[in-house]
Amino acid sequence: MRQMLINGKFTNGNAKEEIEVQNPATEEIIDSVPRGTVEDIEAAVQAAKSAFDPWRKLGSNERASLLHEVANKVHEHREKIVHLLTLEEGKPLSENEEEVEWVINTFHYYAELGRHHRGSVLASGESSQFNFIIKEPYGVVGCIVPWNYPLLLLAWKVAPALAAGNTIVIKPSEMTPLTALYLAEHCFDGLPAGVINVVTGYGLETGEPLVKHPDVPVIAFTGSLATGQRIASLAAPMMKKLHLELGGKDATVIAEDADPEIAAKAVAYAALINAGQVCTSTERVYLPKNRAAKFTEAIVEQVKSLRLGSGLESTTDMGPMIGEPFRAKFEKQIADARASGAKILTGGGRPKHLEKGFFHEPTVLTGVDHTMVIMREETFGPAVPIMEYTSFDEAIQLTNDCQYGLGAVLISNDTKKIKQFFDDVKAGTIWINDPLTDNYAGPFGGMKYSGGARELGEEGLEEFRETKHVHWDFNMEDKGYWFPYGR
Repeated sequence: MRQMLINGKFTNGNAKEEIEVQNPATEEIIDSVPRGTVEDIEAAVQAAKSAFDPWRKLGSNERASLLHEVANKVHEHREKIVHLLTLEEGKPLSENEEEVEWVINTFHYYAELGRHHRGSVLASGESSQFNFIIKEPYGVVGCIVPWNYPLLLLAWKVAPALAAGNTIVIKPSEMTPLTALYLAEHCFDGLPAGVINVVTGYGLETGEPLVKHPDVPVIAFTGSLATGQRIASLAAPMMKKLHLELGGKDATVIAEDADPEIAAKAVAYAALINAGQVCTSTERVYLPKNRAAKFTEAIVEQVKSLRLGSGLESTTDMGPMIGEPFRAKFEKQIADARASGAKILTGGGRPKHLEKGFFHEPTVLTGVDHTMVIMREETFGPAVPIMEYTSFDEAIQLTNDCQYGLGAVLISNDTKKIKQFFDDVKAGTIWINDPLTDNYAGPFGGMKYSGGARELGEEGLEEFRETKHVHWDFNMEDKGYWFPYGR
């Protein structure tokens, strides 16, 4: 059994039970972790609170050096991390290699950004006055990390929070805690005790106590809308800073000028990477009516060519879903669409050649509309629902007809359509011809029900710093605008 990290020591804490971690490709138990308690959250928060003052007062150069050291250690252990990540989460090795590379570079990026961003800036004032703005860390940041990118989304929170001078309590998903604990043991070991703590457990037993703790002023969470709303309701009485990256229902619009084969490959990648279990997965595809047949044929052929299997096999294009409840929910959406008149062109079931594991065939559907659950609610599974449009204005209207606003994709080289798309679509990230590509300096986050947080870029650093304005008058004298009036 792996142990939690609290105040620089690995421990079972107060846990009386274990949580078993399952390989989604084989359904085998690969390890276990402590089932953490509210007492463990209390110990971790107190450790982070004690470590905060020395950490925030550490020079930015010293903090940068320590963050670079974390990145270098992840690089040193990358092969073991990639293997473990594939075992517990299921993505193909190539996707996990990319995730770990992102972790390395995210720590390097924020090490330098934190080094060069000064904690104070000058503001204007009268000749006898000095005004300046101080950017300060909040204190203890609670990071609640999802299972679909358990290291990437950890790094996107932890690296900027540390660079800003905060300390951390991490609550990883109970389904994918092993890689977070591996980083704690092998890559965070150079940080002062208490700066990073990792408590494993279920949401009600460890996540909620972390959210409600009075000594945790910031909660950074990536996950479902429902859980984000629950966190917001718990945190509201204490006026906490919330950093919420929630669900998505991203659209890909294919314009008339697009090349069918290129468009098909873009759609398949955007919809089916990590078996569609990405917050920015394409979950709605809109095709021009007069070319829909050609585009649909190309998409079906591309999806049919994908190879399912264990992420450890180099020939695998798409791995399993994370667990049976998630696959069952996905199958329910497919069944609902079919019952409402949708037609399945390929996929639609569990692959017969893979008896073990939580696999599902990538599924292309036509005849869908916005009355169907699969076009309204987040799917988080390997589906490609296709709907036709008659004008580009209609395509934009359909794209915006959604409570979420995380991202949107356009496949086109028509400059007028491209500008209209990024002007009129309400989403945090707009991708033109290159879906789901992120940038260390480019802020990532959503609009509407997808949440208002931003990760990456300078905005990602600012999420973990609060602003203080200091007004200092050098002259201690009676001011003419003080009482009494009319003197």
